[in-house]
Amino acid sequence: MDHSGHGMMTDLPPFTLGRGLAWSADPFFLVACLLGLALYGWGVLRLTRRGDKWPVGRTVSFVVGVLSVALMMCTKLNDYGMVMFSVHMVQHMIISMVSPILLLLGAPITLALRALPPAGRGRKGPRELLLMLLHSRYMRIITHPAFTIPLFIASLYALYFTPLFDFLMGSSAGHIAMMVHFLAVGVVFFWPIMGVDPGPHRPGYLMRMLELFAGMPFHAFFGIALMMASAPMVGTFENPPASLGIDALSDQNAAGGIAWAFSEVPSVLVLLALLFQWYASEQRRARRSDRAAERDGDRELAEYNAYLASLNARG
Repeated sequence: MDHSGHGMMTDLPPFTLGRGLAWSADPFFLVACLLGLALYGWGVLRLTRRGDKWPVGRTVSFVVGVLSVALMMCTKLNDYGMVMFSVHMVQHMIISMVSPILLLLGAPITLALRALPPAGRGRKGPRELLLMLLHSRYMRIITHPAFTIPLFIASLYALYFTPLFDFLMGSSAGHIAMMVHFLAVGVVFFWPIMGVDPGPHRPGYLMRMLELFAGMPFHAFFGIALMMASAPMVGTFENPPASLGIDALSDQNAAGGIAWAFSEVPSVLVLLALLFQWYASEQRRARRSDRAAERDGDRELAEYNAYLASLNARG
């Protein structure tokens, strides 16, 4: 049984972490990860040479985000993920809920807008095309919670509980498309909530928290459904190779536990990022207020004191 170009899966030895982390690169994701790192590095280098500063934390976050994708797709975890539901679920959760958060905290769009040179009057270069995309109706739609939350939920239920999953897992192209979809869904879901980059839909901080918690319970319910099932629910993982020495139902229950646990991890990460951003925003607002007060001699306070004095005089 050859699974989608990943080699012979029937003779995989029982899973251990050491075996799972062995090198086994998916060419598509290897090239994509290297290209992502190269472009980001070029942007940071261009800013540095120009004398501009770029936060080290953003670079670290982006690099770790790319490496997390590479870890899932360029190691034997990807091979085991073709025949073990539990390992596949780790891939899905990391790529859709951890990698996007790290990539977004790296602010790649902001970096691109600062690093790409303007094309000049009347011309359209990469920078101008990126700005057009950011301000397009298409971007407003795909980053709106009325789109992102149902998409986030459908990526679980409509995929795993229909024949679509088995169809995609049947070919290398289908498997790659599924993983790209998981990453893209994670990015469009988390971008309006805690992304550093400018976006068309950016509600207040309280609303962002509500958006975050609107999607997470469905992840928990999905995990519980897999944990409670009394029979295998996904055809691809119904008959694992005998060499793995696993039971399909036990492995599915483990996959459910992973999905359930992961509904909490990103929530905490995003909540911390949101609170930090909220605090930083309030600090910036306070500094702007102080600067304005210095410029006009704190006219607002003087007017308020005068108002109090007038009330006192009347009394």
